Amino acid sequence: QVQLVESGGGVVQAGGSLRLSCAASGMIFSIYAMGWYRQAPGKQRELVADITRGFVTNYADSVKGRFTVFRDTAKNMVYLQMNSLKPDDTAVYYCNTKLTTGMDYWGKGTLVTVSS
Repeated sequence: QVQLVESGGGVVQAGGSLRLSCAASGMIFSIYAMGWYRQAPGKQRELVADITRGFVTNYADSVKGRFTVFRDTAKNMVYLQMNSLKPDDTAVYYCNTKLTTGMDYWGKGTLVTVSS
Protein backbone atom coordinates (compact mmCIF):
# COMPACT_ATOMS: atom_id res chain seq x y z
CA GLN A 1 0.00 0.00 0.00
CA VAL A 2 0.89 3.65 -0.41
CA GLN A 3 -0.20 6.45 1.88
CA LEU A 4 -0.54 9.97 0.48
CA VAL A 5 -0.87 13.16 2.49
CA GLU A 6 -1.60 16.48 0.77
CA SER A 7 -0.97 19.97 2.05
CA GLY A 8 -0.96 23.53 0.76
CA GLY A 9 -4.58 24.25 -0.09
CA GLY A 10 -6.30 27.44 0.93
CA VAL A 11 -8.01 30.59 -0.26
CA VAL A 12 -6.37 32.83 -2.85
CA GLN A 13 -7.51 35.68 -5.04
CA ALA A 14 -7.81 35.28 -8.78
CA GLY A 15 -4.42 35.74 -10.39
CA GLY A 16 -2.61 34.45 -7.33
CA SER A 17 -0.49 31.36 -6.75
CA LEU A 18 -0.49 28.31 -4.53
CA ARG A 19 1.75 25.27 -4.23
CA LEU A 20 0.32 21.91 -3.26
CA SER A 21 2.51 19.20 -1.79
CA CYS A 22 1.96 15.48 -1.46
CA ALA A 23 4.07 13.13 0.63
CA ALA A 24 4.11 9.44 -0.22
CA SER A 25 5.00 6.59 2.11
CA GLY A 26 4.73 2.81 2.02
CA MET A 27 5.41 0.84 -1.16
CA ILE A 28 7.06 3.77 -2.85
CA PHE A 29 9.42 1.56 -4.82
CA SER A 30 6.39 0.43 -6.85
CA ILE A 31 5.29 3.92 -7.85
CA TYR A 32 5.04 4.47 -11.59
CA ALA A 33 3.40 7.89 -11.67
CA MET A 34 2.20 10.55 -9.28
CA GLY A 35 -0.12 13.40 -9.94
CA TRP A 36 -3.06 15.56 -9.09
CA TYR A 37 -6.77 15.35 -9.78
CA ARG A 38 -9.49 17.78 -8.79
CA GLN A 39 -13.19 17.71 -8.21
CA ALA A 40 -15.33 20.83 -8.26
CA PRO A 41 -18.83 20.87 -6.73
CA GLY A 42 -21.27 19.03 -8.98
CA LYS A 43 -18.56 17.88 -11.36
CA GLN A 44 -16.63 14.70 -11.94
CA ARG A 45 -13.10 14.24 -10.74
CA GLU A 46 -10.64 15.17 -13.48
CA LEU A 47 -6.93 14.86 -14.10
CA VAL A 48 -4.99 18.07 -13.55
CA ALA A 49 -1.43 16.88 -14.10
CA ASP A 50 0.78 13.89 -13.54
CA ILE A 51 4.41 12.90 -13.84
CA THR A 52 5.93 9.48 -14.37
CA ARG A 53 9.02 8.11 -12.71
CA GLY A 54 10.76 8.97 -15.96
CA PHE A 55 9.68 12.60 -15.40
CA VAL A 56 7.28 12.65 -18.32
CA THR A 57 4.52 15.13 -17.57
CA ASN A 58 0.91 15.36 -18.69
CA TYR A 59 -1.45 18.29 -18.18
CA ALA A 60 -5.12 19.04 -18.64
CA ASP A 61 -5.61 21.62 -21.39
CA SER A 62 -7.26 23.97 -18.91
CA VAL A 63 -4.09 24.30 -16.81
CA LYS A 64 -1.33 24.19 -19.43
CA GLY A 65 0.98 27.15 -19.09
CA ARG A 66 -0.30 27.95 -15.58
CA PHE A 67 0.37 24.84 -13.51
CA THR A 68 3.57 22.84 -13.12
CA VAL A 69 3.87 19.36 -11.63
CA PHE A 70 7.23 18.17 -10.35
CA ARG A 71 8.68 15.45 -8.15
CA ASP A 72 11.40 15.16 -5.56
CA THR A 73 12.17 11.46 -5.77
CA ALA A 74 14.60 11.53 -2.86
CA LYS A 75 11.88 12.93 -0.58
CA ASN A 76 9.02 10.91 -2.12
CA MET A 77 7.15 14.13 -2.78
CA VAL A 78 5.11 15.48 -5.66
CA TYR A 79 4.17 19.12 -6.01
CA LEU A 80 1.72 21.20 -8.01
CA GLN A 81 2.70 24.81 -8.54
CA MET A 82 -0.41 26.74 -9.53
CA ASN A 83 -0.05 30.22 -10.99
CA SER A 84 -2.55 32.65 -12.49
CA LEU A 85 -5.34 30.95 -10.62
CA LYS A 86 -8.90 31.42 -11.79
CA PRO A 87 -12.22 30.96 -9.95
CA ASP A 88 -12.81 27.90 -12.17
CA ASP A 89 -9.82 26.27 -10.48
CA THR A 90 -11.77 26.09 -7.24
CA ALA A 91 -12.00 22.43 -6.26
CA VAL A 92 -10.79 19.75 -3.91
CA TYR A 93 -7.41 18.62 -5.18
CA TYR A 94 -6.42 15.00 -4.69
CA CYS A 95 -2.98 13.49 -4.87
CA ASN A 96 -2.86 10.23 -6.81
CA THR A 97 -0.29 7.57 -7.38
CA LYS A 98 -0.26 4.69 -9.81
CA LEU A 99 1.82 1.64 -9.08
CA THR A 100 3.52 -0.66 -11.54
CA THR A 101 0.98 -3.29 -10.40
CA GLY A 102 -1.85 -1.15 -11.78
CA MET A 103 -3.16 -0.15 -8.36
CA ASP A 104 -4.24 3.43 -7.66
CA TYR A 105 -4.01 5.24 -4.35
CA TRP A 106 -5.53 8.54 -3.32
CA GLY A 107 -4.96 11.18 -0.70
CA LYS A 108 -7.85 12.67 1.27
CA GLY A 109 -7.78 15.90 -0.69
CA THR A 110 -7.08 19.55 -0.01
CA LEU A 111 -9.46 22.40 -0.80
CA VAL A 112 -8.39 25.22 -3.09
CA THR A 113 -10.72 28.22 -3.27
CA VAL A 114 -10.06 31.01 -5.76
CA SER A 115 -12.03 34.17 -5.14
CA SER A 116 -12.88 36.63 -7.91
